Amino acid sequence: MRDYNPLSVDELGKSAVRALMDYPADQLPPNETFDGAGVYTIHYDGSFCAYANIGDDPIYVGKADMPGKRQGRSRNSRPGRVLYNRLRQHSRSIDDADNLNIEDFGCRWLVLDPVWIGLTEQLLIAEYRPIWNVVVDGFGHHDQGRTRRTQERSLWDTLHPGRKWARHQRDNAATVTSIVDAITEHKK
Repeated sequence: MRDYNPLSVDELGKSAVRALMDYPADQLPPNETFDGAGVYTIHYDGSFCAYANIGDDPIYVGKADMPGKRQGRSRNSRPGRVLYNRLRQHSRSIDDADNLNIEDFGCRWLVLDPVWIGLTEQLLIAEYRPIWNVVVDGFGHHDQGRTRRTQERSLWDTLHPGRKWARHQRDNAATVTSIVDAITEHKK
């Protein structure tokens, strides 16, 4: 059977993925502020040995939803700079890491109607399987406060120490060596 519906949800999502990836990568964080919610990719071109040869594939894919979405309050709200601010937060996390250099990172972003954000992020992750989404979880975490300090430090914070709030968490059972081994296996 050769069914094709160019207006199917998946095809429309793939169209957003293509539109995003057609833009050239910009520096992280972007120089110019902008309004909107949407999706983004973060790209790495540095000397951290575990990330060698990832090329132009994203190291991380994320989204910035409309404010209040989780509480069902986003229908009539304006996004403000939610996507731009998320990229700034990520740049601070990278800057805090002891073994990464912010100058080695770039990003792409696409402002989208809220209905397409989750689908586009999902398709990007399925297509590229970014290391920080699939293997080295924890990059997108925020400081959860004192009540969550008994949790294990994320794989990302174990491999890239430096975020002050993560220092207070318990050591992760995974070692740096085992994380790097998992990255190597993932890239095969």
